[in-house]
Amino acid sequence: MKHPNTCVVGLQWGDEGKGRITDLLAPQFDLVVRYQGGGNAGHTIVEKDKFILHLVPSGILHPDIQCVIGNGVVVDPELLLQEIQELKSRGVSVAGRLFLSERAHLVFPFHKQLDALQESQGRKIGTTGRGIGPCYTDKIARLGIRVVDLYTPEHLETRLRQVVESKNRLLASYDQGPLDFAGILEAARTDAARLAPYVADTVKLLHEAIAGGKSVLFEGAQGSLLDVDLGTYPYVTSSNSTTCGIAAGLGIPPRSVQKVLGVVKAYTTRVGEGPFPTELANPEGDRIREKGKEYGATTGRPRRCGWFDAVAGRYAVMINGVDTLAITMLDVLGGFERIKICTEYRCGNERIRDFPADLSRLEACQPQYIELAGWSDAISQARQADEIPVQAKTFLDTVSSLLGAPIEIVSVGAHRDHVIHLKGS
Repeated sequence: MKHPNTCVVGLQWGDEGKGRITDLLAPQFDLVVRYQGGGNAGHTIVEKDKFILHLVPSGILHPDIQCVIGNGVVVDPELLLQEIQELKSRGVSVAGRLFLSERAHLVFPFHKQLDALQESQGRKIGTTGRGIGPCYTDKIARLGIRVVDLYTPEHLETRLRQVVESKNRLLASYDQGPLDFAGILEAARTDAARLAPYVADTVKLLHEAIAGGKSVLFEGAQGSLLDVDLGTYPYVTSSNSTTCGIAAGLGIPPRSVQKVLGVVKAYTTRVGEGPFPTELANPEGDRIREKGKEYGATTGRPRRCGWFDAVAGRYAVMINGVDTLAITMLDVLGGFERIKICTEYRCGNERIRDFPADLSRLEACQPQYIELAGWSDAISQARQADEIPVQAKTFLDTVSSLLGAPIEIVSVGAHRDHVIHLKGS
């Protein structure tokens, strides 16, 4: 029986473990497809070895699956080519399986230079410094260079010259010298030759695959609360990281998505700046960080850690149309005597259960917790629902009830097989 076309989407501020869930589900599908984000994503998969993927979809480790990088993704050619070479060197077949949209926009070195300058001299957002924001800015300003532009030499030179002249004016405002146009153009031509085997009309490819009855797993990057429209703006990423980004990011109709699997950690983390109501700036937060190895896959930055936030979770479930949940990192909470879940916020004298759009209000919110008994049992060996400690089951049932969605998958460790599939979801 054909598996429904499914989206795996993060419901927090990213780093929820979407990559390992995508990798886990991938054998049930014919294609795994990235629809937004860029090299600022870091999807970690632990098989016999650890793989950290930034641009290549997480299904690449399964040899019979086609992987697509959609037009909504911004692509750093150097990073993508490095990633492809590393996969090849570790025995992963890529040829004929990886397809890069000809409509995807390209990240150039000057995007990364501007990213660093804007972050250091302007309002600090907490970006990864990978040039993602400046690249999306060019896309919206109609200054971007797309993959397809690489293969029309005269057009590429004219367009790139216009962009470089624009960037030189901007760099001058930061007291930076001009860019080396000739060097940038030559690098682009070199990248064009190396990327050519992977470039495709992915809009046509996906439409034909879906029409032909093939099943698709859509892979999001970052998390819902970082969505540029629906997240904690301006402390967000530069793309639609919710399911809202699928149609535009791939050129397919919304009806192509038949199921949404939302991924949350059993606690909450955030990287970079911005409000975080349940943050634990104390030894409990440090304990979660060390047990969960909460350091960025892309940057190595320590993540801010806190208790599970059901207010934010309910909001993310709603805007994504979540059907079922995957709870990750449940093993990290093992050994805590008491575990807290935020069920609502208190803002002044008011208690609220809805996630505020006003950041000044969100920053003033105090989390209101319920407390549950912890469990001392090590649960990383559990593979069946009846092997989960009763206190952990209570935690899972509470999260499911508060978010209004059934739990389908529970992860209890970093490896591919450290999962429990719950029935009846």
